[in-house]
Amino acid sequence: MALTQFTRNYRDHSNDKGYQFEFFCDKCGNGFRSSYQASTIGMAAGILHAASSLFGGALRGAARGADYMKNALRGEGWDDAYAAAVEEAKPRFRHCTRCGKWVCPEACWNEKRSLCEVCAPDLGEEAASLQARAAVEQLGQKMRKVDHVAEVDVTAHAVAACPHCGARVEGGKFCAECGKPLAAARDKCGQCGAAMAAKARFCPECGTPAAA
Repeated sequence: MALTQFTRNYRDHSNDKGYQFEFFCDKCGNGFRSSYQASTIGMAAGILHAASSLFGGALRGAARGADYMKNALRGEGWDDAYAAAVEEAKPRFRHCTRCGKWVCPEACWNEKRSLCEVCAPDLGEEAASLQARAAVEQLGQKMRKVDHVAEVDVTAHAVAACPHCGARVEGGKFCAECGKPLAAARDKCGQCGAAMAAKARFCPECGTPAAA
């Protein structure tokens, strides 16, 4: 059989009763499904099987013979059906003579250049895309110049959970569950005056016991 030049990707939906194929655009994947082609041998086998289930005997042998014939002719029947499906689908695609791809005309074909949009991108689409990407980059630059956490006290002791009830903390000065302050009470060392946590047993600066 001669070389079939068509899309690189297709799906075979054929069964014992007939043939059908779906072809996909080599660029975006849009698809076209060919018309269903009934197999006369497959239909005959189905009729004989139905009849043999009712009458048995010689008809069972005829049904088996139809199956053998169907299997023997499956290859040639499939080839012919595939070739017919290709001829039906070809007008739904455009062939790029530069790269050889078959693409859909709706999204992937540059009509002005008579090439696919991989080989000859649409300049209007490219300009719109580049403008959008540049706008996103500029927006990021502007955002980085703005202080989005000006109201956050970065010197305050941050905690992930309330020290009183253990509830998860998502910001603020008081716990949303128990209402107690999130910042633990602090004291000062009687020896050096350094700040100490309420439950600290020794000064972190001079080591003096908290009770001193």
